[in-house]
Amino acid sequence: QVQLVESGGGLVQAGGSLRLSCAASGRTFSSYGMGWFRQAPGKERAFVAAISWSGGTTYYADSVKGRFTISRDNAKNTVYLQMNSLKPEDTAVYYCAASRSPITTAQAMGVPSFYGYWGQGTQVTVSS
Repeated sequence: QVQLVESGGGLVQAGGSLRLSCAASGRTFSSYGMGWFRQAPGKERAFVAAISWSGGTTYYADSVKGRFTISRDNAKNTVYLQMNSLKPEDTAVYYCAASRSPITTAQAMGVPSFYGYWGQGTQVTVSS
């Protein structure tokens, strides 16, 4: 079992930056694959980024490549999403997710069903 708590969301102007954090409970955080998803009003939850349990493999949605960076600190049981050059279309509720599966393929880590644990979400609003 793992519990996830996101933080770091807020209101920012286009072109600005935010860093989201996801703090996880439990002693086995380092064995979980982690992902970030987002959901805008009226839209389905969409993949943003994922990182393998070791941190050695990362994946990004095409829409955020080159602007967002996912990282993790297993000593602090925390995963981060650094978001730069934010655009109004990045506005959404951002969710952190964790998976106990050892699979690290993009096809697996890019879908919500891969993850068994979810945080409550944090709102990110980018003004134009």
